[in-house]
Amino acid sequence: MPHAQAQAQAIKEFLVEEFLPDTPAGELDDHHDLLEGGVIDSLGLLKVIAWLEDRYGINTDDVDLDPESFHSVAAIEAFVAEATRARAEAA
Repeated sequence: MPHAQAQAQAIKEFLVEEFLPDTPAGELDDHHDLLEGGVIDSLGLLKVIAWLEDRYGINTDDVDLDPESFHSVAAIEAFVAEATRARAEAA
């Protein structure tokens, strides 16, 4: 699934650039708990959501913003997939 890999890589690159500047994107595990691990705090979570809105055209008014959706790269990727699928179905 190349699209999903590219999406996960873009998410990792954003997270590393914004929150872990000394860490190569390849070292960020897809399942590392970003919230419990202290990588993202509540303010950082708002920054991630704003980036997802801009990057993927997600309207956060139309989706459920469950904190569980932002615990890891894999969870964020699943959130994006679900939000973009829902948007496509509504169109």
